[in-house]
Amino acid sequence: MSEELPVIGAALASRMLEIHRDWILERQRDLEIQDFFSAEVLDSDWSPIAEKIKGLLDGYTGRLGIHGPFWGFKIDSQDPLIRAVVTKRLMQGLDACEAIGATQMVVHSPYTTWDYQNLDNNPGSRDQLIERVHQTLDPVVARAEDQGVELVIENIEDMDPNDRVELVYSFDSQAVRVSIDTGHAHLAHSTHGAPPVDYYVDAAAEMLAHIHVQDVDGYADRHWLPGEGTINWRAVFRAVGRLKVKPRLIIEVKDQVNLRRGAAHLEALGLVV
Repeated sequence: MSEELPVIGAALASRMLEIHRDWILERQRDLEIQDFFSAEVLDSDWSPIAEKIKGLLDGYTGRLGIHGPFWGFKIDSQDPLIRAVVTKRLMQGLDACEAIGATQMVVHSPYTTWDYQNLDNNPGSRDQLIERVHQTLDPVVARAEDQGVELVIENIEDMDPNDRVELVYSFDSQAVRVSIDTGHAHLAHSTHGAPPVDYYVDAAAEMLAHIHVQDVDGYADRHWLPGEGTINWRAVFRAVGRLKVKPRLIIEVKDQVNLRRGAAHLEALGLVV
């Protein structure tokens, strides 16, 4: 029976990969490397980091991804100069994917709480937002397709889970899919009345390719271990179980040293292995 349960993976900085390497490799767990979203890293010689990661992953045959750049920008900027910088940063992320053999990159959603309340206040705003995202991402998507990388768009402030799904469908590309962050969804639900986390899973359906698993208390973006906050994990994983696809399941928490305690909590609930 346990073999039918999803296998939980982790988002790790390369320095933490050494600690959890055996746990990752024992089930070839989904893995997301979190070194390459920093501008300081991307603008430096990061080849030693890539070589270290490849060495630590000798024997790894699981699904490998990275968290793409996100600090300091949005992918729907109205300023064409800013859009050019964003495109460059995401191309640098794809450089890192190529260097370590990653096949997925997380990109942050453009939708904000303000958007939810105002996009329909100005006719055409929804289509204009999607067009600006395309102006930023189209060259990135074209390269991702050639490179065999999925770009997964993660909810940040998203209030309506369908907005991001519509955005993903607009690309009509196998290289663009939906990501869900459970903590971000629960925070939007708790503070602004967005749907609960399982609704985000159901809305994404077959477009869902990636889940950040983290717990919150409904007040802040805690990135706590599962079990430390107030998310209804049984409801979340029931929704995951209804899917026809198998999204990458990634525990993404601040306490990476004790990350496996969060995995153990979900395992004790009979939800993952």
